[in-house]
Formats: sequence, structure tokens, C-alpha cells
Amino acid sequence: MGVSKMCGIIGVVGNVNATQVLLKGLERLEYRGYDSAGIFVHDRHSGGQLIKEVGRIKRLEAKVPATLTGTLGIGHTRWATNGKPTIANAHPHVSADGRFYLVHNGVLQNVAALRDQYLADVTMASDTDTEVAVQLLARFVQEGATVTDALRHVMQLVDGSYAFALADRDDGDTLYVAKNKSPLLIGVGDGFNAVGSDALALLDRTHEFMEIHDQELGVLRAGSVQLMDINGQPVSRDTFIVDVSEGDGDLGTYPFHMLKEIDEQPVVMRRLLAAYTDENGTVNLSAELTQALAAADRLYFVAAGTSYHASLVGAALMEEYAHMPASAYLASEFGYHQPLLAGKPMFVFLTQSGETADIRQVLVKVKAQGFPTLTITNVPTSTLAREADYALNLHAGPEIAVASTKAYTAQVATTALVAKALGVAKHVQAAADWNLAHELGLIAATQQTLVDAKDTVHELAKSALATTRNAFYIGRGLDYYVALEAALKLKEISYVQAEGFAAGELKHGTIALIENGTPVIALISDPVTAAHTRANATEAAARGAHVLRIATRSLAEPGDDLVIDDLNPSLAPLALIVPCQLLAYYASLDRGYDVDRPRNLAKSVTVE
Repeated sequence: MGVSKMCGIIGVVGNVNATQVLLKGLERLEYRGYDSAGIFVHDRHSGGQLIKEVGRIKRLEAKVPATLTGTLGIGHTRWATNGKPTIANAHPHVSADGRFYLVHNGVLQNVAALRDQYLADVTMASDTDTEVAVQLLARFVQEGATVTDALRHVMQLVDGSYAFALADRDDGDTLYVAKNKSPLLIGVGDGFNAVGSDALALLDRTHEFMEIHDQELGVLRAGSVQLMDINGQPVSRDTFIVDVSEGDGDLGTYPFHMLKEIDEQPVVMRRLLAAYTDENGTVNLSAELTQALAAADRLYFVAAGTSYHASLVGAALMEEYAHMPASAYLASEFGYHQPLLAGKPMFVFLTQSGETADIRQVLVKVKAQGFPTLTITNVPTSTLAREADYALNLHAGPEIAVASTKAYTAQVATTALVAKALGVAKHVQAAADWNLAHELGLIAATQQTLVDAKDTVHELAKSALATTRNAFYIGRGLDYYVALEAALKLKEISYVQAEGFAAGELKHGTIALIENGTPVIALISDPVTAAHTRANATEAAARGAHVLRIATRSLAEPGDDLVIDDLNPSLAPLALIVPCQLLAYYASLDRGYDVDRPRNLAKSVTVE
């Protein structure tokens, strides 16, 4: 039985053209990654029409007749994990009696047992767990339950994560939604109500939203939203406003979102300065957050992917400027193998989307243990932001490309701001002497210089990465952490097997992989170990490697391929990563790949 993993949900009911809302919403959710899509629109004349297609939204749109309109509909983009990307496996899924249509994000873990117990006589049309849920619901309705009670019964029976949007062919006025461990928001409009897995899907229609919590369901009609818990008890909840310019996600004149987002990094630095510092350069965090941080005896950064690499830098900054012991952990490991904790730990979660399931399961566990939590995210309305004790906004604006760029640099800069504030609160001299606001301003200028050097970086990419199947990034200290992120960027979008190494470890085995022409990119910004990294690069070159050297100006030598202005070495990752992002971009572009939507990947990893 297959599963439906991270993907996009959109649904609407009310005084709107549902077809247009669904297709536009699905386009806005394309950044999450998907391999099939579908919509169901309730048409009062025919009862409704289900349209599904494999591939891009444009292929789905081509199958939608211009005459299809309605006032209720649900849509979905699916990214297959198990269960191949086929029309049969695409959502929405329909019950055997043709009455109910369901879209689903998440993973239902006990569907095989449920199918055996309740649905032995039902022939399944797909390989998905989602179909089991909609067939179960239809069975309960056939046995006399109301739709609401049937949905509650399904929620009580299934194990796992879900965000459901359900349409009933016999009722064109009601949209049903439910949630557990998978993101879902209700959009409140004038004469309509809607649901989306991301506020971005609905921002062209409304900026007013309502949370739906785990194990809650909602009954949406044109003029009302009725929430209840899994036991049917009514829930009352206020709405909130999402203040995001929907135009931030537009491409403008750029060919790809990734390039646009690389270029936006200097602006993000200045936006963070405006948000978190005053005219004197003082970092302004809430007194409660600063006190909570200062009361801890160790900070545990928990993150995944790019955010984990930012956490490695953030932990180092905490130790250097706040004299606070700190370490970074992979969320997917920490959740199941929690280390021995300090006496007064505090947890810091870095996440672009604020919906990362690996991180959320750690948040839930450590909150149950009574430990304070801080989420640093790009989506202030996200689950992880709402559920943590404290939250900080990255102010990067929507990041659409799957490969994260501006969110990474925003995470590093934000943790630097937190380190500065904590260090000042703890009377650490290094923090008092650190003119961080000025240095971030210099970083923004240096980033601008680097994004303006695209042609130079493109030539480097052509020379070293045009045909290679593997590549290595090396560095020491913080440069090593940048090497990890640089390698991830390259492998994500160009499909080159890339690895980041602490340069000194290259000779402890990995140098055996160096062949004639193997790209080795050496990152040199740490004055303490610059000579050692250069020696390691020379060792690789002696074995035939095609070595590129990226160095800061005071450490540069003749023959270096790219020279970056001198910066505080503690903040060098904010600049060093920019040419590495561009190298990955051009390696992918020159190979003819879809830069923004690499294969097998999704933007928001909402299941463990």
C-alpha cells in the first residue's frame, strides 16, 4: 500500500469560481515539489467532475474544460514515495459509490489492517493509503453515520499524519477538513471559506486565516466555519492576519526562483537589521526570550538539511560570542536517539518552512519534558512557530525554489543576532565589542558584489562541473560547515555526487577517490587554518584534481579563482556560500535541468 507524502492541498466553498481558485492555488504550491495533480469541482448540473494528470500543473489545466465552474472544489499536488506517480494514484481519490472525494497529505500507517477489517469487499482503484480513508468514510455513511461523524470515526481509527479536505457529491455547500501532524490552514474570505496546506496558496484571495489544530476537523460553508475536536466537541478560535505580499513569490524577469532568491540575499540581510536592531546597532529581542536563553546551560540546535548546516554555524557563534555551550543535531536522529541532556537545556529549531515533521516530533517530545523551545523560521504562522515557546521570523520572504538559499543565510544571520543579544545579556566582552549591525551591513555589500559576479562564477562552473559525476568541497572550521551546505546545493539540483569534507580528513581515505579532473573546491576564509587547507588542495591537485580556490582577500594567493572581500571570519559563511550557490545553479542550468524543482525532492518535508 503506497503513501501520500508531502504535497499541496487547496479547497474552497462559496461565492467564487472554484476551478480558478483551485488551479491558481495549485500553481502557488508548485514549489513544494510534486509529480501529479488533480481537482474535483462540484458542478450543480452534473454533480461534479474529477480531473487528474501526471506531471506539471499545466498538463492538468489543459484537461480542464473552460465550461467547468462550481462553488465548491478540492485540489492536490502529490509527490509519490510509494505508489508510482500515475493518474490512478493521483488525488483526489473517490469512494467506490462515487459520492466522496478526498485529498490528503501525510502518511496513514495502519491502512492494511483497516482495509482487512472494514473493506475486504471493496476493490481499490489505487495503491494509496488515502483511498482506504475515503472508502472507510463512505462505508460509515452507508451504515447510517452523518458525514461529520464518519470523518471523526476515520480520524479515530487511523494511525499517522493527515491533512484531509473532503467533498461530497451530494452536498455542494459543504467542505470538510481535518488535521493531524500535517500542515493545514483555513482561509476566511468574504462570501467564501477555503483551506490550504500553505497560506501562500490563498494569499491572492484572503489574508485572514484560522488555525486548525491536531485531531480537529472543520465544516466549512460559504458563510461559516465550524470547528470541533475528534470527539465532536465544539472549538472556538479567532482568526489571524498573514501579512505577506503575494507578489514576493512572483518570478518577475528571472528565469528561475533560485536565481531570484540568491540575488535577494543582500536585501534579506538589511531586512533582518531593520527588524532586529535599532539605530545604535542594539539587538532587540524580547526580554522573556533573552532571559530564557540566558537561564539555559546548553543550547541544542535541532534541524534538518540546509537548516542543520546553518545550525552548525549558529552553535559555533553561540559559543564564541555568548560563551554558551551549544551543539547541533539532526532532527531525524535526535527524535529517536536523544542524547544525555544538560541540566537546563534549551532547544532551538531552525526550519525554513516551519512544518518539518522530523523537527516537530522533537519539539513535541522536549516540550513534554518541560524544556523551553525557540523556533527560528521563515513562516511565522507555521506549526513550529505556533507551538514553540518563542519564535523568530527570518524575514526572508517566500522561498519558492526547492533548494534553499536566502533562508540559509537568513538563518545564519539571525542566529548571529541572537548570539549577540545573549552575549550582551551575559556580559560577555566579545559580544560587547562585536559591532554586528555594521558587519552585517558589510556582508550585504559583499553579497551584492558576489551576485553581480555571475558571469565569472558561470565560467568556473563550466570549467569544473560541466560533465563531472562527482565533486568535493573542502574547508576547515566554519569553512567546513559551508562545504557541507555547498555540496548539498550541488547534489540537490545538478545531481552531481558531491561531498563536503573537513579538509584535513581528505587524506584519511577520501583522497583515494580523486581522479584526473575531479573537481575539488577549496574554501579559505579561516586565517588559523588557511595554510593547511591550501596544502590539502595542493595534495588533491597533485593527484589530478581540478581545484578551484575561493578565498578572502587577506588570505588570497596568485592563481585563486575567486577572491572575496575580507570579513569577520565568524560571518564568512554568509559570503562564501553565495558563489557556491551560483556554482550549483549554473551546473544545473547548463545540464538542462529544472533548477527550481529537482527530481525526487519537495520543499516542505512534512512527514518523518
